[in-house]
Amino acid sequence: QVQLVESGGGLVQVGGSLRLSCAASGRTASDYALAWFRQSPGKEREYVAAINWRGDTTYYGDSVKGRFTISRNVHNNTVYLQMNDLKPQDTAIYYCAGSRSLLPPGYSYDFWGQGTQVTVSS
Repeated sequence: QVQLVESGGGLVQVGGSLRLSCAASGRTASDYALAWFRQSPGKEREYVAAINWRGDTTYYGDSVKGRFTISRNVHNNTVYLQMNDLKPQDTAIYYCAGSRSLLPPGYSYDFWGQGTQVTVSS
């Protein structure tokens, strides 16, 4: 079983930057594709970005392309989400998720972390 623990959320002003981390632990943690999703009150969960287990293939949701970058440290099984030029509509709980295969936008993942709150103030 793989556990996912997110960190790095917080309060940031419009136009600012934030980096989220997701630490994956467990015997087979390095075998999984990892992704970021987000959900704000009253809205459906939204696919943000995903990366394969090798860290060399990525997908992004349309709303974050060009502003967010997902990366992976394969040595310590940590995935990062660098978020730049943040907007109020980026305010949400951000969840790390895992799957056996790298899945593009429109698909859900198999297991989830607890989430970390990101708030962008204007």
